Amino acid sequence: MKFKKCAVLFSGGKDSCYSAYLAKKKGYKLSCLISVFSKNKESYMFHTPSILKVKKQAEVMELPLIIQKTKGKKEEELKDLDTAIKKAKEKYNIDTIVTGAIASVYQASRIKKICDKLNLKCFNPLWHKDEIKYLNKLIKNKFKVIITAVAAYPLDKSWLGRKIDKKFVEEVKQLKEKYKIHPAGEGGEFETFVLNCPLFKKSLDIKNHEVSGKDNSWVMEIDVE
Repeated sequence: MKFKKCAVLFSGGKDSCYSAYLAKKKGYKLSCLISVFSKNKESYMFHTPSILKVKKQAEVMELPLIIQKTKGKKEEELKDLDTAIKKAKEKYNIDTIVTGAIASVYQASRIKKICDKLNLKCFNPLWHKDEIKYLNKLIKNKFKVIITAVAAYPLDKSWLGRKIDKKFVEEVKQLKEKYKIHPAGEGGEFETFVLNCPLFKKSLDIKNHEVSGKDNSWVMEIDVE
């Protein structure tokens, strides 16, 4: 069987990690990771909390990492993504881009447009998956995921550092019913970081962390080893 060679759009959060895991299970060869470092904390396209730590994740995944910097201006940041994907195609001869998109038409449509232009396929293994089933699959497949940012009522500072476990899933189910919060954080309600999963050769540990924010908007920047 000939492997399909893919690059994973990688933020270090649960969605991109789990999509990489599913792509590998589907027979894709993970050729490289692509991470976009945005200066804009409110980026429409890219995850920003603890983004620099994707370097450590790439190390324990034993995969090359393409880093592309962007100022994060709406729509203009897509040119920087285009540049990064071109690099991956030229350097690693990939034929597919893997994304962690679940429900964001804004993100998925723009990535698809870039892929079409570069004659690449686009694989979105989480697209429109049932979010509660997805969270339970993360737990079942031994993904150690923590919350690194929150940005929605009634989430507060106490959620930072929480692990996605059975208790977490029950709580976000209730928050969905009561406050319409997306249980997987797809609306930007929370951000995550993966400390361990089946793709990692070893688990990452938090060395220290720094918390900032107020009310229902908090970020925890972590350092890992």
